[in-house]
Amino acid sequence: MSEVYEVPAQPRSDTGKGASRRLRRRGLVPGIVYGGNSEPEMISVPHNELERQLEYEAFYSSLLDLKLDDKTTKVVLKDLQRHPAKPFLLHVDFLRVSRGDKLRLTIPIHFVNEETCPGVKMGGKVSHNVTEIEVSCLPGDLPEYLTVDMSQMDMGDVVHVSELQLPEKVELTHSLDPETPVVSIYSPQAESSTSEEGAGDEADDTAPEGGAG
Repeated sequence: MSEVYEVPAQPRSDTGKGASRRLRRRGLVPGIVYGGNSEPEMISVPHNELERQLEYEAFYSSLLDLKLDDKTTKVVLKDLQRHPAKPFLLHVDFLRVSRGDKLRLTIPIHFVNEETCPGVKMGGKVSHNVTEIEVSCLPGDLPEYLTVDMSQMDMGDVVHVSELQLPEKVELTHSLDPETPVVSIYSPQAESSTSEEGAGDEADDTAPEGGAG
């Protein structure tokens, strides 16, 4: 991959909620880096720098250069905790990667030629059922995303998980059934008809059983 993401970090020794709060007041995000053949290390990352990097979609599915103690470690982002109500990052987890060990990572799916495909031109609506998926591969083969080319999709067509085009040496994990629909094109009239039938069923359910009198 052409883009290289560098994550500046520094070691931390204090643990616990109080220590984490003190770090956040200083503009730092507490975190941990683990995996590989080394012990887990407690770290902190500048909040503004991490927030800036997270604006790039590829950051979530790329190999990252973690800069810690004058050394660089290849890692991937494994977990990120955000404040439920405020725009704050609370904690970050990184996983060390080894060149010869396979990764399991969730990557996004990009849909191309959606607006120009036959089904949409006929007035069809697109339903994105799966927008990211877990893959397994060696670090050097990790793709930033998978692509679904919708240029030939007609009304009623469906692309299933089993039909996804994978780069060489990249495999899907078993996190989803192969027959799970990824994207489909459906008729708005069919949706409207289904809604009307549902309304009719509801009316039948609420009708009185007996006659008046």
